[in-house]
Amino acid sequence: MTALDPAPTPAPATAPAPASAGGRTIRTWRTLRSSRTAVIGLAVVGVHVLLALLAPLLTPHDPVANSPSHALLGPGPEHWAGTDQYGRDVLARVLYGGRYALGVSAVSTVLGVALGTVIGCAAALRGGWFDDILSRVLDAVLSIPAILALLVVVTVLGTGYPVIICAVAVVFVPQVVRVVRGAALAVVPADYVTAARARGESTWAILRREVLPNIVDVVCVEFAMRASWVVLLISSLSFLGFGAAPPTPDWGLMVAENRTAITVVPMASLAPIIALATLVVGINLASDGLSKAWGVDRIREGS
Repeated sequence: MTALDPAPTPAPATAPAPASAGGRTIRTWRTLRSSRTAVIGLAVVGVHVLLALLAPLLTPHDPVANSPSHALLGPGPEHWAGTDQYGRDVLARVLYGGRYALGVSAVSTVLGVALGTVIGCAAALRGGWFDDILSRVLDAVLSIPAILALLVVVTVLGTGYPVIICAVAVVFVPQVVRVVRGAALAVVPADYVTAARARGESTWAILRREVLPNIVDVVCVEFAMRASWVVLLISSLSFLGFGAAPPTPDWGLMVAENRTAITVVPMASLAPIIALATLVVGINLASDGLSKAWGVDRIREGS
């Protein structure tokens, strides 16, 4: 090369390619498999889902049919878990009660997490007076116990699936907003978000294309954590008489109906308690394993 020759142009530095969704899924699955608590939790939840789906095949009894002549029977060949005070098969009501618990809880959790995610991301993106006012409103709402807020809502609007689902979802929205907002605040200053704003993209487009894909792990962990709380909350409502109406096979309602006869037919109360406890423990174990797999610190994200 002579002095008159132009200097070679250096090759532009290329940023490392982001990990593909498939690679991330494989790594997450390997991490989950290496965690005994996560495997146990997923297995417990899977068993509950399977039992709820196969309930018609596992028991020939109608969970809501009264049979006074078979009331307060202990476990036997015909009724494996006995019967309650109305002669209804306890095992059938527990199995079908899993459908109610899983179905209503899943819909409520999806609705609450989805709404809270949108509001939390919007608050992080917009900032300013909108974020300040929303934070003060959230502080006021979070000072009210969830069960008290739910009791007020169902007392005013009445019971029923739509009311319970909407009430539970709305009650949990403020908690989801705070966690998602904390995660989104770490993404908003990124260069790709700044570039999207410079291109004139709308807030919704930035939220959907730039922010959400980078906090999906936090949203998934939040969904798993909220699901266990929702299951307990809905069962508590039924136990207090503000949830499922008789003769719906609901675990909380079963405990309320049979607690006076616990010394005569203990399985009528213990069976739904065991089912509820194992489901909540399974969801919590699964969510802890998912949190560790993705490295999500929920305390930091919610601060």
